[in-house]
Amino acid sequence: MGRSESLEAARAAIQIALSRTREEESAIKAELDAAGIRAAAADIGGDFMNSIKVAVERSLVAAKREGVIKPVHTHEGAVAGAAREAMTQILPKAFGLNVGGKLGIARKNEHVIVAVFFAVGLVHLNEVAIGLGHRAIPLVDTE
Repeated sequence: MGRSESLEAARAAIQIALSRTREEESAIKAELDAAGIRAAAADIGGDFMNSIKVAVERSLVAAKREGVIKPVHTHEGAVAGAAREAMTQILPKAFGLNVGGKLGIARKNEHVIVAVFFAVGLVHLNEVAIGLGHRAIPLVDTE
């Protein structure tokens, strides 16, 4: 049960991060909600090192705003940790450069995933990077 739920949440976070427009994002969120997955997204861009803090903050704000998590320490810590992990995964490609793109947050039961999808580079010389972080929230915290 747990393994497939974490994979479902990961797919959902990636889908949201890949959405091109707010309309597409809303349609994906509605589809995911019907499948028991809560999701949120936020745009992000700028110098990569400064973007790490911004990604954590925006993940928290979006996750609370969209009801993905409750405003409690364990939930917030899970999202912050997953966001930081996702950003850390693209560090080797993005260090010293600018990033621009979107982050997606998804939750299926205790599984919380943050995915980041970025163009990385300078001016028009862009690389593409994706990072993914996973954390678990004890189900007793969700009641």
